[in-house]
Amino acid sequence: MLDFSGPSFIIFLVLMLSIGICRADSDVNSGWQCSEADNSTSESSFRINLDNLLSLLTEKGPLHNGFFKTTVGRSSGKIYGLIQCREDVSTENCANCTRESIAVALHDCSKSRKVQVWLTWCFLRYSNEHFFGVWDQSSMARVNDTNFDDASVVSKGLIFMSEVATTAPKQPLMFHTAVLDAGQFGKRYGMAQCTRDISRTDCSKCLDTQLVTFRTTIGNKRGWEVYGSSCSMWYHDYQFYFNISIPKNEKFANTSRTYWQANFPESDMGSLSFAKASKDLFKVKVDRQ
Repeated sequence: MLDFSGPSFIIFLVLMLSIGICRADSDVNSGWQCSEADNSTSESSFRINLDNLLSLLTEKGPLHNGFFKTTVGRSSGKIYGLIQCREDVSTENCANCTRESIAVALHDCSKSRKVQVWLTWCFLRYSNEHFFGVWDQSSMARVNDTNFDDASVVSKGLIFMSEVATTAPKQPLMFHTAVLDAGQFGKRYGMAQCTRDISRTDCSKCLDTQLVTFRTTIGNKRGWEVYGSSCSMWYHDYQFYFNISIPKNEKFANTSRTYWQANFPESDMGSLSFAKASKDLFKVKVDRQ
């Protein structure tokens, strides 16, 4: 069972043989999390509400600085949903990423009432339970397991990402990128972002929690990404984000995707899956004091 409550939670590390550069086709790498299959999702009222919700997210998300949340339906049939794109992504790419995330949700989580989809440029979430403004401590990490960093850079990287995490909540859209000059070892690039439904205080808490993941499990890697329901952090030795000063006109490519899936029985979110991941999946239990 994926249990993210209490003093500890499970972080799933997906080991990648390689991590791509900031290109349109990198956005086909995706992860999704679905609640257990519920045949009642085929009921016409739920399906109509879900269709209306996804239509609203598709229409309004890219036009509201890449973030939109709304509810559809009443009482037990109500559905809550949000879409959020990275601040550095263009409106066009945000729109395309939104459509792609919805396609993943409908294809791989068609019978689920609670769904989360992570793409490189956007994050989709919907549920029959209210989650707006609630900091969710669940997170998972993806790392390049074959590329270890120099010890001196690891130390600087930790301080660097701590500063990124501290700065992000203070930004207008709770998104921040920065560059670390590691001298002879080149540069390191960092990014932190929170979903805009949570408070700045909870954004800080969320990113601090993800820094614990960095320190305890993946701190000596040259590249890592931590995805969560409320915040995300990236750290790489290449620039994976778009410069705000450079036209953000990279086109989104709807290329074919190879899916990698892991199923976990008796889970509130019944399956956790990543696309284009390879090798092994293993669990690391991180105790919270």
